Amino acid sequence: MKHSLRILALALACGSLSALAADGPANWEQHCAKCHGPDGKGETKMGKKLGIADLSDAKVQAKFADADVIKSVKEGIKDKEGKLAMKPIEGLTDDEIKALIPVVRALKK
Repeated sequence: MKHSLRILALALACGSLSALAADGPANWEQHCAKCHGPDGKGETKMGKKLGIADLSDAKVQAKFADADVIKSVKEGIKDKEGKLAMKPIEGLTDDEIKALIPVVRALKK
C-alpha cells in the first residue's frame, strides 16, 4: 500500500512539474510575444514603436538578472520619462512568472 501511495505521489508531482513547464511558453505566447515577438527580437509593430531591446542578444540578457524579469512582469517597466512602457501582466501566479525566466533565457543566441 505504501509503495502505491509513493508512486501516486510521484506521478502527481511529475504532472505538476509538466504543467508548470508548459505555462512558461504558453504565457510567453499569450502575454509577451505580441510586443517582443516569438523570437524575442522585438521586431513587431509595437516592439519597434517602443524600442524594445532584442532579448535574443547575449549582451542585452547579460544586463538583467532573473529577479529583473520577475519585477518587470509584476510591476511593468517605465521609460526614461517615467511613463509606463510595459504594463504589468496581471493574473499570473508567482510560479507562472518564474516559468517565464527559462523562456526568456532560451531566446539568447
